Amino acid sequence: MEVIQQLVASIGSFVWGPVMIVFLVGTGLFLSIRLKFIQFRGFPHAVGLISGRYDDPDDHGEITHFQALSAALSATIGTGNIAGVATAIALGGPGAVFWMWVTALVGMATKFTSCLLSNKYRVVHEDGSVSGGPMHYLEQGLGLKWLGMLFALFTVIASFGIGNMVQANSVAQPLYDILGINKWVTGIVMAVLVALVILGGIKRIGTVASKIVPFMCVAYVTGALTIILSNFSEILPALQQIIVDAFRPTSAAGGFAGATVLETMRYGVARGVFSNESGLGSAPIAHAAAKTKEPVREGLVASVGPFIDTIIVCTMTALVIVMSGLWNHVDELGNQLTGATLSAQAFQAGLPGFGQYIVSFGLVFFAFSTILSWSYYGDRCAEYLLGERAVIVYRWIWVLLVPIGATIELNFIWNLSDTANGLMAIPNLIALIGLSGVVAQEVKDYFSREHIPYH
Repeated sequence: MEVIQQLVASIGSFVWGPVMIVFLVGTGLFLSIRLKFIQFRGFPHAVGLISGRYDDPDDHGEITHFQALSAALSATIGTGNIAGVATAIALGGPGAVFWMWVTALVGMATKFTSCLLSNKYRVVHEDGSVSGGPMHYLEQGLGLKWLGMLFALFTVIASFGIGNMVQANSVAQPLYDILGINKWVTGIVMAVLVALVILGGIKRIGTVASKIVPFMCVAYVTGALTIILSNFSEILPALQQIIVDAFRPTSAAGGFAGATVLETMRYGVARGVFSNESGLGSAPIAHAAAKTKEPVREGLVASVGPFIDTIIVCTMTALVIVMSGLWNHVDELGNQLTGATLSAQAFQAGLPGFGQYIVSFGLVFFAFSTILSWSYYGDRCAEYLLGERAVIVYRWIWVLLVPIGATIELNFIWNLSDTANGLMAIPNLIALIGLSGVVAQEVKDYFSREHIPYH
């Protein structure tokens, strides 16, 4: 077993290493140039689409543009926005945040491309339900079904770990720490709630996500903004430190060991990709279910995801941490603060007696919503691999794993699923580059026509 754990860890180190990071960001930069920076010039129209003014109820699909975006965001907004940002700053210094921004801005083009393709090559079943994602555009667009099957396999593996048990543990732990609630109780209650939602498919997931995501984003950002605005004079110095430190070595101070520019860039890009998942291929599965006959529209809606996730939510966390000055401090045992602990203490310093609860309950809501959306990602891939009959079996296994994940140690499961999550990117990025010409033609055709709102 130890040999297997070491093998998984070695593969994981490569998958999330410099080569893959360059592949992910490089693909985003290539698509940005190829599509004439569609993420920026199409942004105003994307906002109009999200508002619902262009929704046609007669279009094929199961959920609205807003519900699709909410479902995708519910899977990405989570530990990456709280623990991931803190880890990037603790290891790479404040300058790492700048590279998270860069990752998000080019990632908007990656997300646009992948979600356009997932909508274009989706399968609409006789009952009106939809299946889509990288596995379908790999098969139909490039004729590489074997790569599509690999992607689906990696997604199923990742879903049970990073999408289910790891998230269940992230809900149970803070509730135990803060309220003393037994982890088994949390796990069983959560399993019941999850079952009530996911057994209804993407329609119910989209409906619930469209309620939870706006609420949790507003609550978390409001708490962060309260801290930031109460220290208004420190905002510009914090932003200046983020930008300047992105291009110079960060010297050692307090518990901070120092970081080269390359290390700062690496940690920022890696955590940025982990946060917004641009290029990994999961979000296209949710966006494929949107009601629309125009693939470009869903691509534009999806491109807003990294902006909300990283440019807004991650920046709020980052500013609270940098302004607190705790990013280079050590705890009473002499260990440098990092992860969710650093975020919690930074919020606590900004809002004494209350700040830590914003982080703790933020993690609870973020993690629970992630469980809902990842269940859909996994069941679409299970269906692709094994057929429609596998879906209900997959969903019940999913429900049963929730209380188990809430109560056990997950080091090996985390490493395995994290590795599979990274491996999802390889076939997906191959497809995005190979089908970029198709996307460019879709964009040209769409913007050559006039589009009038339905409402």
